[in-house]
Amino acid sequence: MSEIRLTEYSHGAGCGCKIAPAVLDTILAQTAPGPHFPSLLVGNGERDDAAVYDLGDGTAIISTTDFFMPIVDDPLTFGRIAATNAISDVYAMGGTPLLAIAILGWPINLLAPEVAGLVVEGGRQACADAGIPLAGGHSIDCPEPIFGLAVNGRIDLAHLKKNGGAHVGDILFLTKPIGVGILSTAQKQKKLRAADAHLATEQMVRLNKIGAALGTREYVHAMTDVTGFGLLGHLTEMCRASAASALVRLSDVPLIDADILDYYLAEGCIPGGTKRNWDSYGAHVKLHNERAKWLLADPQTSGGLLCAVAPDQATNFRAFCADHGHVVAPLGEIIPRQADYLVAVD
Repeated sequence: MSEIRLTEYSHGAGCGCKIAPAVLDTILAQTAPGPHFPSLLVGNGERDDAAVYDLGDGTAIISTTDFFMPIVDDPLTFGRIAATNAISDVYAMGGTPLLAIAILGWPINLLAPEVAGLVVEGGRQACADAGIPLAGGHSIDCPEPIFGLAVNGRIDLAHLKKNGGAHVGDILFLTKPIGVGILSTAQKQKKLRAADAHLATEQMVRLNKIGAALGTREYVHAMTDVTGFGLLGHLTEMCRASAASALVRLSDVPLIDADILDYYLAEGCIPGGTKRNWDSYGAHVKLHNERAKWLLADPQTSGGLLCAVAPDQATNFRAFCADHGHVVAPLGEIIPRQADYLVAVD
């Protein structure tokens, strides 16, 4: 089989394919309110990471789906990343995944079915790493490659984490560095240096398993994963849901590598999703330089968990994360709701 460059077959990449938040609002505004379901604890109206349905016995089912076009050229790696990203929504609620169903769209007239098989195998491997079966799926013939999962999980209701619930004074942490969108755009533009090729991939294939453990920590007041809307977008949603604002220190935001990201920004490797994110969230953000915009609105694929943590437990949180293989540091804090912004960046 000759070398395949999957990114050449798609107009977008990873979570940067997401429809812009403002456009999505317009789409959802056309949907009439449905009947009330008392057992539906988290639904579409909450802008959270997944739906949550109360089973009536102190536990709940978590249900989510995520899929996108190739963000890397290698089929097996694409499958792993897409599956890892989809499973993350369950972890972001503090839950444990149970099983996954594959979603595959494939241009049969352009790409061999054997290549699609490698994508699905990558997804199966990610599921195996999460300890769940890839139990089935659905496929269609379509113009661009698409892959992802629908995932179900479970959670004890006492451990449920939502993107709302942050308290004034909470310290903000992120479990993975950002910059994936910039590096992925560099690859798509064929500007990515060979020495940098591994940087985004090694972040994207890492499961957010720590989320299930963080669900048991009462001092984690709110949690969400940072994906296509960037750190600014997902933090804005956390603040809106928590009736608060946030202060972020740009110098403390974890970056994959500041010098490398600045190099690619200077080369013009700015994802289209970054601009769409800023158009949607910029009115709620106060910042002072363009660099902050390009970094913090950068769309992440399979990004880390953004956590709002009780300030007197920040040291315990950092130790807990270290025990689970994550080195974290404070990047900002939750402050009282401000009239003119939801997020300010120093």
